[in-house]
Amino acid sequence: MNKIIFATGNDNKFYEASAIGNTFDVTLEQKKIDIDEIQHHDSSEITKAKVKDAWTALGAPVIVTDHSWSIPALGGFPGGYMKDITAWLSEDDFLALMVKKEDKRIFLEEVIAYYDGETLKVFTHKRQGHFVDKPKGKSIPSFSKVVEMEGEGMTISEVFDKGNWDTDFPDRYKSWYDFYKWYVEANVI
Repeated sequence: MNKIIFATGNDNKFYEASAIGNTFDVTLEQKKIDIDEIQHHDSSEITKAKVKDAWTALGAPVIVTDHSWSIPALGGFPGGYMKDITAWLSEDDFLALMVKKEDKRIFLEEVIAYYDGETLKVFTHKRQGHFVDKPKGKSIPSFSKVVEMEGEGMTISEVFDKGNWDTDFPDRYKSWYDFYKWYVEANVI
């Protein structure tokens, strides 16, 4: 089995990526390192900077991921700032922001980047969701209790609470499948 480092402090992201990697005979090794995240409106630029910084810190081929959330009714807020925003806002705060908005959509852009000192490869997948009327589920962060992604029929929190989310919604992981397919076919391993 092949092994690659995934620099993330998010155990859920690591679990998701590992479950999919196993189907490609690739094992991930989680490294929790502090990476100063640049602020940028383009999540691809944030992820490219993160993966290069992770490579510098670890001295080995590495992957990172970044999620950017965009709420059209709020002018694209919060974008790449969601990690900070969820530390400040509760699920009730998110609902209060949306209460008088007709457009309840939210978009998630997931970006995965690989870097080995020479090859920089980026994989992106965008999905749509919407805000629900009241919080549902127990898992954190706060917004996950009030956002339902298209085709899932439950909030993000409820999906994680259910426990077998990795097999229920394959579209959720398109960027990971794209990464692993490239990684194996390109003989990067």
